[in-house]
Amino acid sequence: VVVVLLLEQVHERHAGWRLNRREFFTDIFYLVLQSSIIVWVTQKAAEEPLMALKESLGLTTPWVLQMPWLVQVALVIVIIEFGQYWMHRLMHNSTPFWLTHAPHHHITQLNAAKGSVGNPIELFLISLSVVALFDFETTAIFAALNTMGVISVFAHANVKADPPIWYSYVFTTIRHHSLHHSTDYDATRSNYGNSLIIMDRIFGTYREGEGVLVGQDERRRLSIWEQTKFPFQPFINKYAKMRRAGKVASPSGGDPTTSDQTEPAATA
Repeated sequence: VVVVLLLEQVHERHAGWRLNRREFFTDIFYLVLQSSIIVWVTQKAAEEPLMALKESLGLTTPWVLQMPWLVQVALVIVIIEFGQYWMHRLMHNSTPFWLTHAPHHHITQLNAAKGSVGNPIELFLISLSVVALFDFETTAIFAALNTMGVISVFAHANVKADPPIWYSYVFTTIRHHSLHHSTDYDATRSNYGNSLIIMDRIFGTYREGEGVLVGQDERRRLSIWEQTKFPFQPFINKYAKMRRAGKVASPSGGDPTTSDQTEPAATA
């Protein structure tokens, strides 16, 4: 990420995406969040239970270890990317999932670490995979994750460089991903591949082009707190509306529709 951030300073793609102080520290916050807490939660809540299930069922995949190391790396990438493609596509076609993903589309510029920016729930969901069900070499998994990481960093980077045709046919580039982040609604429903744009070519969601203006809701940038509470905002708004309408009890426990004071009884 550091190297690519430096490249952004030397070979800038769009001046409107130039990294400023606020964007830099926001990106660093999410980068640390994803590489620490999200990784830990994914390990404890998803991967370890999946490994335990595999062991309890006696599932083994010895044929995986018979594969050449590079083939294992490639297969890990395909398995992870296949899951991420369909999860990403689901997030654009299901309101509950979209609420977790929408904050990522509220970014108004693309930079090297922008792939880590988003609601924590989305970061967890997009990290899920079934790789733990297979007996891959640890080094193959490590290499695959790092390869995907590098591809994703460049797919979000503000770097003026276009890879060769063969690369952009298989792997996601900044051109593909910037179009997905563009302000054009139809364009956001294409190019879902995080690392492998070939998934979009296979499943019919590929679209050619490049986006310059990126963002959602008239390019309104969300703060970290706004991104965090975004999935719950409809419920927060509904609760606030009910409070204003007097349909929810006040914090003191009284009935908001009645006064705390009662009128004295009429005297004869």
